[in-house]
This record gives sequence, C-alpha cells and structure tokens, in this order.
Amino acid sequence: MSKYKVDIVGVNTSNLKVLTNEENIALFKKMHNGDEFARDDLINGNLKLVLSILKKFNNKVDNLDDLFQVGCLGLVKAIDNFDPSYNVTLSTYACPLIIGEMKRYIRDNISLRISRSVKDLAYKAMKLKEELSVQNGKMPTDKEIADILNVTEYDIANAINSLKEPVSMYEPIYNDGGDTIYLCDQLSYPKEEYDQEIKLALEKAMEKLKVRELQILRDRFLIGKTQMEIAEELGISQAQISRIEKNALTNIKKLIK
Repeated sequence: MSKYKVDIVGVNTSNLKVLTNEENIALFKKMHNGDEFARDDLINGNLKLVLSILKKFNNKVDNLDDLFQVGCLGLVKAIDNFDPSYNVTLSTYACPLIIGEMKRYIRDNISLRISRSVKDLAYKAMKLKEELSVQNGKMPTDKEIADILNVTEYDIANAINSLKEPVSMYEPIYNDGGDTIYLCDQLSYPKEEYDQEIKLALEKAMEKLKVRELQILRDRFLIGKTQMEIAEELGISQAQISRIEKNALTNIKKLIK
C-alpha cells in the first residue's frame, strides 16, 4: 500500500490499516446493532480509500491536508448511508461521494471569484444533467438544459465553464522533443484589441536586444521558422538557438514589467 503514501499533517498514512470487504460488512453489522466504536473503526479502516483518490487531485490544490479532510467527510457520509444488503462494496459506493466532496471544495475555492448566481446556475445545470442522463440514458445538450431552466444556452455554457480552474497562457500543450507549443501560441486576438501601452513597452524592450536575439525572435514568431531551421541557417546548434531565444524572451519580460 506504499503507492498511497501521501504527506498529511498528523497522520502516518503509510501505516493506515486497510479493511477487507468481509471486515467492513462485519463492522456494519456491529454499528447497526449499536456498537459505538464500529463506526470509528470503519472510518479509520477506509482512510486509504480517501488517499487513493486524493492523489488524483495532487495538482489541483496547494493544501492537501484540507482536501484530505474534505474527502474524509465524503467517506463519513458514505458510511452513514451505506446499506450492505445491496451487495455493493463500500469502496464502490463511497468513491463518488468522496470525489464529489473534493470537486465541490475545489470549485468553491478556485482563484477567480465567481458570483453566487452564476455558481448556483452551474450547480443546477450539472444536477439536472445528471438526472436527465440517468432518466433518458444519454447526456442532454446545453440547449435542453437551458430550455428547462428558462435561460439562454450561452448562460449554461458560461456558468459551467466558470467553475473550471484557470489555465496559464504559458501552459505547455505540446512538445515533440524540440519546440514547445504553449497555449498562448494557439490564441489570436484582433490587432485593434492589443493594449497600446504594452505595444510601446514591447517595442522599446526589443530595441535593447542584441542583433542575433532580435533576428531569432523575428524568424521564430513572425516568419514561423522552427529552431532547427534557424540553427541550420546560422550554422549553430538547435540547443544554442533555444538558449538564445529563451534568454531574449526572459529579458523582454523583465523590461516590460
């Protein structure tokens, strides 16, 4: 179980006990018969289920301790509502509840502040989508949801998208071993929307670049040449081109701040 090792303050996660399905069932019988310690044993014996799910959210939050506690709340809810007579294992029943609690916590603590009305609409839309998916056997469209909630299709899409984590403009989205393509490389903006002050600052910064740095940046981002093509033209290695390009961009960022 070492693969579930996660650093949680005050909890030695590597030594947590893991209950078998048979042990869980036996403890549920004790709990339903009034054993006041059986519930605690069920919680402590299934904490590694929370940890196994927690690992999937490693990059979503800064504080795993808080998310672990939230996941434990989901586990407690699952234990309090679980019915062994359905012939379903506790882990099968508990996982959606634990994941749901964690996702709700992350949505409510995203770095961008979203208005309560937009959040409420998003939650209503997602709940309705789940209900209609189960009822009709297929996922409803945003238009169908919008018609039921008496809002526009755009309102639904905007509300749901507002709950997603923001992504950096410089998030790498592709790397073939050479040039890295960032999210900003795939975005385009009408020329008139560029901020005039940024344009002036950028022009002044580029005037302070070395001739070779300026040449490489123009070939890369205006003409669209690859680092390998520029390297062959200048008679130097692709690694050198990459280093010069990186230094030039770093200098520009410093100058326009």
